[in-house]
Amino acid sequence: MKAPDEIRTPRLALRKPRLEDAQAIFDAYASDPEVTRYLIWRPHESVEDTKDFLTGSLKQREKGLVFTWQLWLDGEIVGGIALRPESAHRVSIGFGLARAHWGKGLVPEAIVALKEWAFGEASYQRLWAVCDVDNPASARVMEKAGMQHEGTLRRWILHPNISDTPRDCHCYAAVK
Repeated sequence: MKAPDEIRTPRLALRKPRLEDAQAIFDAYASDPEVTRYLIWRPHESVEDTKDFLTGSLKQREKGLVFTWQLWLDGEIVGGIALRPESAHRVSIGFGLARAHWGKGLVPEAIVALKEWAFGEASYQRLWAVCDVDNPASARVMEKAGMQHEGTLRRWILHPNISDTPRDCHCYAAVK
């Protein structure tokens, strides 16, 4: 499955990342410990870290393993979002957003756009995600995007910025 390079919403452009975006991504959110607190990767310490991350993301995209987009608002990168195909019918999602843009409904808007693509053109049947049990803001983002809470997965994922052991996560999903 090939993902589109760009998807538009009323306020956002979701665009395939480029290496030349590295400085803007680093500055906007990748180096921020508060943004990365509940993510599966540590804050980037340099723009080189961000370039390495982008290089890996673009290689994964070419192989169809992970589709990543940068969230653009008014000509500025404000976050990132990724879809991870897991089977012919199931895809998971992950996201990060610059603190200056928290609480504005941008990520739910992006998730809805990706859900429409996934359930339409890509014909996935299930879009799902997890969030740390101590991260109610991400839970609310998924609820606003129309995803439903399905349960709690015990010791599900490692959030290295919080703990060296896997954390409990809430599972949210939308189905076609």
